[in-house]
Amino acid sequence: MLDIRFSRRDALRVGTLAGLGLSLPGVLRAEAAAPARPNAQAVLLVYLGGGLSHHDTFDLKPDAPDEVRGKYKPIPSVVPGLQVGEKLPLLAKVMDRLALVRSGAHNNDHHETATNWVLSGRFGTPFGDYPAIGAVVAHEVGFKGKLPPYVAVPNNPSFTWELGKSAYLGGRYESFKTGDPNKVDFKVQDVAPAQEPTARQAERRQALLDAVDGLARQVQGNDQIATFDEFHQRAATMLLSSEARSAFAIEREADKLRDRYGRTTFGQSALLARRLVERGVRFVTVNYGGWDHHAKIFEGLDKKLPEFDQGLSALVEDLDQRGMLDTTLLLVMGEFGRTPKLNKDAGRDHWGPAGSLLFTGAGTKRGFVLGSTDKMGAYVTRRPVSPADVAHTVYDALGIDPRKFLRAPDGRPIEILDAGETVRELFA
Repeated sequence: MLDIRFSRRDALRVGTLAGLGLSLPGVLRAEAAAPARPNAQAVLLVYLGGGLSHHDTFDLKPDAPDEVRGKYKPIPSVVPGLQVGEKLPLLAKVMDRLALVRSGAHNNDHHETATNWVLSGRFGTPFGDYPAIGAVVAHEVGFKGKLPPYVAVPNNPSFTWELGKSAYLGGRYESFKTGDPNKVDFKVQDVAPAQEPTARQAERRQALLDAVDGLARQVQGNDQIATFDEFHQRAATMLLSSEARSAFAIEREADKLRDRYGRTTFGQSALLARRLVERGVRFVTVNYGGWDHHAKIFEGLDKKLPEFDQGLSALVEDLDQRGMLDTTLLLVMGEFGRTPKLNKDAGRDHWGPAGSLLFTGAGTKRGFVLGSTDKMGAYVTRRPVSPADVAHTVYDALGIDPRKFLRAPDGRPIEILDAGETVRELFA
């Protein structure tokens, strides 16, 4: 079957419509009837490390037993028939701009393994066999302009070690980590101008640089050393660039807007992420962990959910008001959901078979709900969405072929994704 996404342009170029047995009106009708495809210039991922409890936020089960239902009551959103948890009143007001997926599903309950899976779209070991989506994006779009293509705010996800890295692609495609933008006098390392060194300091730095250069000449094939000069040049470019310094200058935002996002690490991270995407960064991960509530989950959520509600609702409104949702795909997810039943410590444990995700922008449907779980919120009953499906959707949105082969350092071809499909139902 002819791929309508490309057929009109290509067929007209080579004059083969008649040879294909197609008329121009027929092609136009088929193209109009074809499923819409996502179209993004940038992706903003809000990563909820630890695993958000879907039972207490976006997939409440008010008719389930007490040990499943929990203490939060559902409240109506602006979308008729769609309810969310009572701790999300601000998000309830913007659900008409979001697509909710209640059927995120996989079969792994281990933090590191699941995190690397959902951040890359490929299943591997806990140590990250495959590059994170952001690293692949950096590899495919390259380093253009004054800002890195892949940024993590404030840093990459981490439990016992850093996750979501570039794996076999090497150090040049790692994320640029900003640090905490909520700190007083926040400055990004290697971007804020440094004080002029004294003559003695300059002499010592030059001696150290000479030593490193000498070592680099002796070691061949090491990616970190091979890319040292590249990193050095990029850092220097950013240091001297007023555009780069301006992008990270969150203090230039109006106090009222900063207050709307919330004076928290998450709130200010979300605001900084918007600034970066606005200025050309192609993939930003906002790492917002702390959702691993094995004990006293409601005490934890009483503190976490208001921050999440304020920061995420502000981000959605801000992106929308600036017209950025036309070209920005916003994705909100963790590595899994939480168990249906509360445990003996009044917490919920890891649960891979079901979880909720949010999408908006880049042509996604607004006020839309995809998938469902059973009456206990334990298993997906309609339209499961796998980590590979999510990654496939992101790549498709950015115009990156998810089945393209990349090269490992030893020359082995490795497919970006070996499974999955774009979640077409999300797009109008």
